[in-house]
Amino acid sequence: MIRPMPYDTPTSHLPDPELQPGFYDGVTLKRLLAWILDTIVIGTLTVMFGFATLFVGFFFFPLVFLALSIVYRITTIAAKSATPGMRVMGIEFRNGDGHQLTTGEAALHTIFYLISLAFFLPQVVSWGMMLMTPRRQGLHDALLGTAAINRPRL
Repeated sequence: MIRPMPYDTPTSHLPDPELQPGFYDGVTLKRLLAWILDTIVIGTLTVMFGFATLFVGFFFFPLVFLALSIVYRITTIAAKSATPGMRVMGIEFRNGDGHQLTTGEAALHTIFYLISLAFFLPQVVSWGMMLMTPRRQGLHDALLGTAAINRPRL
């Protein structure tokens, strides 16, 4: 059972991966599955937008998908520190202080995530980091000092 996190060092208030590995167990796979779920939801919203605009939205499908993705990710991460897909998978983001992400942090996280997704090398580096670093942080997580963790149970 994962308990509320004690703070591990003065410089980082994220759970220590050596003392509390349960916070990071399976996070990389859960992030992938959450991403798939969220992409399906965003794709569905984009298709609905296309129909709602009498098919005009379909001419701008990539742009509408990107815009909805940005709004979806920022608003859901700012509200609960997790997208709906992440909540289904039982994970959430925490900042370097060990708290849930603020709206500004959610916006920065989303922007850094989309930039890393847009280019091949940062995407490969990010996935490699998620597989090999103790806190399972992607490149954008490491730059912001955030981490995805298994949701604490109180």
